[in-house]
This record gives sequence, C-alpha cells and structure tokens, in this order.
Amino acid sequence: GTLLRVTLGIALVAIGGCEEQARPPRTAGAGPAVSDAQEAQLLGELDAKYENPQVHYELARLYHKSRNYSKAAHHYDLAISFDPAFRAAQAGKIKLCVDRGQTADAEHFANSYIRQAGTAVNEMLRLGWEFEQVGLDTYALRCYRQALDAAPDASETNRQIGFYYAAKGDEAQAKQYLMRSFELNPRQADVAGALGRLGVVVQTPMEPEPTTTAPK
Repeated sequence: GTLLRVTLGIALVAIGGCEEQARPPRTAGAGPAVSDAQEAQLLGELDAKYENPQVHYELARLYHKSRNYSKAAHHYDLAISFDPAFRAAQAGKIKLCVDRGQTADAEHFANSYIRQAGTAVNEMLRLGWEFEQVGLDTYALRCYRQALDAAPDASETNRQIGFYYAAKGDEAQAKQYLMRSFELNPRQADVAGALGRLGVVVQTPMEPEPTTTAPK
C-alpha cells in the first residue's frame, strides 16, 4: 500500500511537470500580460452597453500596453466610431500606429484629427494635450501652434504652451509663453507659481474684501 501511494505521488508530480512545460514560452519582447480580471470587467461592461466609447478606450489601452496591437486597434476604432471627437482615443490610435512602425498611417490620421478640430481653440488644445500625454510631442506642438495662430491673445493657449516647455526644461520658451498668458489674465495662481519657479516674480491681483454691510 505504501509503495502504491509513493508511485502514484511520483506519477502526479511528473504529470504536473509536463503540464507546466507544455505552456508556450512568452515571446521575447512581448509586453506585460493583460490583467484577466480587468479585461473581464471591461468586457462585462460592454455586454451591458456595447456603445460605451470610454470602455472601448480603456480596453484599447489595456491591449496596447500588452502589445496586443490588433485588439487595441479594434477598440480604439470602436471608441472613435461611438464618439468621433474622443481626443484621447485619437491620440492613442496614432501612438499605436507609431508603435507598429506605421508612420505613414500615423501622419494620415494625425492630419485628419487636427483638421477635424479645426479652428476651435479648446478642441485643438485638448488634442494637443492628449498627444503630449502619449509622448507624441511633434503632433502636440503642431496643435498648440495652430491654436496659437487661431487665437494669439488667448491666455489659455499661451498657458498650455508655456507649461509644455516648462515640462521639457526649456526655460526661455516657458517664460515667454507663461508671461504672455499672465499678462492676458493675471488671475492665474498656477501660472504665477510656475513663473516664480522660473525666477520671474509676479503678483496676482488681490480679491476685493467681502462686504460686511447688511443688505438694505
């Protein structure tokens, strides 16, 4: 009886080892594995509402990070189809093209989305910001320049370009745009703080003291 139990134990260990070895090795250079729980949660949300662009975008990001490029492209496209002005998904799709070495496609889609934003300064700044978040600085600057051409005296445009250059360590350009933004709108505490860190001392206007006189 003891010999049978030992033999059976050895056999089970051997089977377990075969199963472990039968798993295909991860491809060299493959991205991190997709979180099964996160994927299942997002797919469950799509079962409830398939036309939810945010969920498609989150799935696309998940697949993009794990280098499952085909699925990422599919869900970026679905996110944009359900929300044609989904700037984060547009930037993600172009970043995916760059990561796949499809530079011509990246340029094509970037031109299309920049044209779509048109001369709407807020939309152009949003798209530029999303490009910046995924490391597509060339396209981000193209958006910021176009926004500046459309509204050179918009404090928000100068502010965003100034912060862009500050993040890049280009102090001269950062000062130029942040000072212009502050001139246009001196009630920007964050701009004043950024200028202070760059060695430019400015003062935001004092808010008027609230009246203590009882209404008549």
